[in-house]
Amino acid sequence: MYKIRTLNNISEKGLSRFPADHYELSDDESSPDAILVRSQQLTMDDAPPSLRAVGRAGAGVNNIPVADYTDRGIVVFNTPGANANAVKELVMVGLLLSCRGIIPGIEYVNGLAAHTDKSELNKLVEASKKQYKGRELKGKTLGVLGLGAIGSMVADMALLMDMKVVGYDPALSVEAAWRLSSRVEKMENMQSLFARSDIVTLHVPAIESTLGLINTETLAQFQDGAVLLNFSREEIVDKESISAALDEGKISQYISDFPTPGLIGKPGVVSTPHLGASTAEAEENCAMMVADQVRDFLENGNIRNSVNFPQLNLERTAGCYRIALANKNVPRILGSVLSILADRNINVVDMLNKSREDIAYNLIDIETEPSSELLQEIEALEGVVNVRVFEY
Repeated sequence: MYKIRTLNNISEKGLSRFPADHYELSDDESSPDAILVRSQQLTMDDAPPSLRAVGRAGAGVNNIPVADYTDRGIVVFNTPGANANAVKELVMVGLLLSCRGIIPGIEYVNGLAAHTDKSELNKLVEASKKQYKGRELKGKTLGVLGLGAIGSMVADMALLMDMKVVGYDPALSVEAAWRLSSRVEKMENMQSLFARSDIVTLHVPAIESTLGLINTETLAQFQDGAVLLNFSREEIVDKESISAALDEGKISQYISDFPTPGLIGKPGVVSTPHLGASTAEAEENCAMMVADQVRDFLENGNIRNSVNFPQLNLERTAGCYRIALANKNVPRILGSVLSILADRNINVVDMLNKSREDIAYNLIDIETEPSSELLQEIEALEGVVNVRVFEY
């Protein structure tokens, strides 16, 4: 029986994908095989010796100590693309807010509640609406920094709105490149993208190389009066630099999904309360996706959409036992494991080995049930992080 600890409100559509006869789900399980989480901050105190996996029902994993969990051999999963449409639609709102006087117009109309005469109200509205005149998005250039699942969808949306789209992504995958429209003009670097764009939208993860990416130096490369949209992560944008750029007129607006002390209420700043993935559909999609990934890992050892372990999928061989081995990515460990198996005349039917940075992961299908002594010998090898066995 597998034990799953659930944190936050995980959609029932996801939880229902764990068969009740093989899984126990609880929000206070003290010895879980896996944790399902949305936004709650995790620490090493949340990782008992039993923990094998953490499933994040969302894309970002900045609430999980990934490096520390990797050292323990804990696989961290996320759900890239499951909430992409929800974020894309909120970016569309940001684009519209950036060019039309929607918010001040609404605030103005709400201030007219005391006027009960329809004719007088119409006169006031017609006389005042010129204060809220905006501009159209058609023909404007949108710069998309980051062309993954969300960025490519935002680019397609902008093209449908007759905008010009330029994009840059230094880590563009082959899959993302195939997905991207040929009408998106690829820039050679960020500087070119900023210089070409009337509006810049950010869609990069919050990792060491992107923290404070938008700062005084990079903002100087923007067109005067440009608009910046941030529906990615708060930490990518330096607060003081944005504030100064607004004061100086370098950028005209900063529209963000992350309310930031010191920027709330500042002229030119529009913030929403982290609504990016807050739709019923996105929450369900993320929950179902992460549940399937965690279940496949617990039952078969396969890894899909992990942020710290290599992607690895090996079809089960009928009638075989499976050993899953995580180890430091150093020479000779796999060879030593195979030698241990050979010394016991245990035949390897199928296997797959992949590495990612400092960690390696192996799935080995064998014909004979491994003894506890054999597993202990493997675990005792220098560099081995953990070992699991799956029955056929």
